[in-house]
Amino acid sequence: MVFELTGNGSTCGGRPTGIKGAKVKVKKIEQQDFREKSYWLTTRHYTPNENLKGEVTCDVAVIGGGFTGLSSAYFLKKAQPEIDVALLEGQVIGFGASGRNAGFSMTKFGLIHSITAFRFGNQKTVEAHEYTCRAVDLLRDLVTTLDLDCDYQHTGFLEVSTCKVHQKRLAREFEFVTKKLGLKDIFWIDEQELQSRVASPLYEGGAWWEPRCGILNPAKLAWSWKEVIEPLGVRVFENSPLIEIAREGGRFRLVTPEGHVRANKVVLATNAWSSLFAKLKRKQVPVWTYIVLTEPLNERQHEEIGWQGREGIEDFRDLVHYYRLTADNRIVLGGRDVDITFGYDVPAAKDQNPKVFDGLKSDLLQVFPSLQGIAFTHQWGGPVSVPLDMAPAMGYAGGKDLVYSLGCMGHAVSLTHLNGMTIADLVLERDTELTRTFFVNRRVIPYPPEPFRTATAKAIAGYMRWDDGRHDKFSMK
Repeated sequence: MVFELTGNGSTCGGRPTGIKGAKVKVKKIEQQDFREKSYWLTTRHYTPNENLKGEVTCDVAVIGGGFTGLSSAYFLKKAQPEIDVALLEGQVIGFGASGRNAGFSMTKFGLIHSITAFRFGNQKTVEAHEYTCRAVDLLRDLVTTLDLDCDYQHTGFLEVSTCKVHQKRLAREFEFVTKKLGLKDIFWIDEQELQSRVASPLYEGGAWWEPRCGILNPAKLAWSWKEVIEPLGVRVFENSPLIEIAREGGRFRLVTPEGHVRANKVVLATNAWSSLFAKLKRKQVPVWTYIVLTEPLNERQHEEIGWQGREGIEDFRDLVHYYRLTADNRIVLGGRDVDITFGYDVPAAKDQNPKVFDGLKSDLLQVFPSLQGIAFTHQWGGPVSVPLDMAPAMGYAGGKDLVYSLGCMGHAVSLTHLNGMTIADLVLERDTELTRTFFVNRRVIPYPPEPFRTATAKAIAGYMRWDDGRHDKFSMK
């Protein structure tokens, strides 16, 4: 079986569909055991919905059961309660990055602010930061007002350095954001305060501090969202992978193994899986990142490393480490290195990388030597969406009946929720402050076709790996 995105050149209301003549074939999407995909996906009982059977009609079909798709469905129903929305997920809700990430609600947009400024200019970088701050605040408010069960903790975020070169770069970046960009919600703490918060002999100097941010359980958040949107009237179909999307009689026809949906409009909330769609496949590449998880810390272990504030932490490498505590005091540690696949498929085999897992386990003991002998209970990986210019993008994929969102870069737990509000405005064809944001309907620099696409992505990752290896104290062998 193949998955095809096809079009006959039909239009909707005189608008091009954006899928004329497009066709892409990939391997059949295999059904997988979601509980093997991350620790988070084992932390509460979850029963997936039935798959799509027979014919369903709706106003808007949302493809993808992650945070983008779930929040898009929610904000569509809040804006127009009478609108008929159906959500299709090829596996289960939260199966992709939304159920596998480290659970940081943070203000990251793409890479660091200075790189965003180099690509888009200072004014747009400030706009991007304000958008992500609004996203973090929105998610915190939603968790509270909707009583989303996701172990949310408002801990703040630390960015640290683990060598002298990275400390100089971090201090220079802080000076850029506070003096050149004029941002007021980012602070610097000195070395003494940092060590009083988190005791690591590897840290160099002071740290970047953002009190606005938080941590949560991402799978529980995704599943809580399903419990919110279904009573609003959103129909959710799981284990319903797409086989074909086509235009028929001015509407979309979305085909799954046992049924099909006829929809006036479609939202492609597919992030790293966007490479399966011909219109989007050169806008991003799926890049795999990896995580290991320890057993719960005992009282002595926790006391030795401090970390009583439970802050989310990233270091300032190019290929960052990111780590935080779970609700039961396990350490989640991810990053270090990435993997990339050739072609436009998203193979499940890439979710496992023993070399990176072993490296992460060693890295944790360099950060916290007192944890020598701690057991690791889980390890997993998954793809994130990375455009060539390292920044998110969303908008119309041709006509206004097809909306897409991608490029979350692995930092988008909160970003995707505000993106959902923006997507709702795009679907409803509203001219709002959100739809006028500069990265909505922006020109995305395309990756070249294969084999140059993979070569380009691997060259970027290779440079980052080399630059890290020149300076930091982590062995990359």
